[in-house]
Amino acid sequence: MILPIYIYGQPVLRKESIDIPKDYPDLEVLIANMFETLTASDGVGLAAPQVGLNIRVAVIDLDVLSEDLPEYKDFRKAYINPHIVEFDDSEMESMEEGCLSLPGIHENVSRPKRIRVKYEDEQRNEHDEWVDGYLARVMQHEFDHLDAHMFIDRISPLRKQLIKNKLKALTLGKYRCSYRTKPVRR
Repeated sequence: MILPIYIYGQPVLRKESIDIPKDYPDLEVLIANMFETLTASDGVGLAAPQVGLNIRVAVIDLDVLSEDLPEYKDFRKAYINPHIVEFDDSEMESMEEGCLSLPGIHENVSRPKRIRVKYEDEQRNEHDEWVDGYLARVMQHEFDHLDAHMFIDRISPLRKQLIKNKLKALTLGKYRCSYRTKPVRR
């Protein structure tokens, strides 16, 4: 089932998410719905707050990039209770980011190229690993959502001032996108 994506201004996007227990009900269904939603919206990552749930679950599908980045062929993973435990900020990279919760807004964001993450996979096996490259960027973006942050929190005050009117328009429901959304109710 395709879920509506919550748009900037929704309180759920600014509330920290909680770890979920092993017996969280219907987790498989939620993950399947999140992947279906991600595919329908042409995104590469989706965090649970973006579908209205403040739980630590995110899905990432990089297969769509495999023509340019062959290492991501068939890469499609769910991350349960993920946490970034260490940043290797010896090498930073600036790259344009967008977000399904911020339709029409794209900004350059500087992030570490390498991070250490702990998470559980769909079988609830625990992982502790170093990740680099584009996957590290996508993880940082999605896991930020779980910590009540968005990529616009990582841009300069000047850039944020320049997009202020676009952000206001989002909160007023004045935007266009090709996927199902849940705008702020006024």
